[in-house]
Amino acid sequence: MDFQNLEALIAFAIEKEKEAANFYEENSESEMMSGKKQMLKEFAAEERKHQKMLEDYLATGVVDKLDDYRFKWIVDIKRSDYVAAVEYKPGMAYNELLMLAMKREEAALMLYNQLQNKAESDGAKKLFKMLCQEEAKHKLALETMYDDYMAKMGD
Repeated sequence: MDFQNLEALIAFAIEKEKEAANFYEENSESEMMSGKKQMLKEFAAEERKHQKMLEDYLATGVVDKLDDYRFKWIVDIKRSDYVAAVEYKPGMAYNELLMLAMKREEAALMLYNQLQNKAESDGAKKLFKMLCQEEAKHKLALETMYDDYMAKMGD
């Protein structure tokens, strides 16, 4: 990834968030089970929030509530490190859907870590650090859901 300036870096991140949101929205329409459909819609809504934060920063150089954001360490249980990447298929099993989402959050976390390292301004660094933390929270939540589900299944 080679970026000419901060705007190009943020525009790239916006496109990745749009891509992720579209992926979840489109695939939610393919699901017959309401629980999985709702989960995919919730994932899409989270990606749209990230997209808006990035767009706001690109437009104004400011993100609402960024100064009030409380950073804290998010534990990485690394469950996604031990699952293979999964391709979406309508009607896929719940645990497979969780694996797919875990891997996507893992990739987003890695991306925002890279972008944070490339950012030059303190505001952009803080924005990407916040997005790293948000992706880490999502990854942890998904990994926990996966572990809980697998434990119920006797694995």
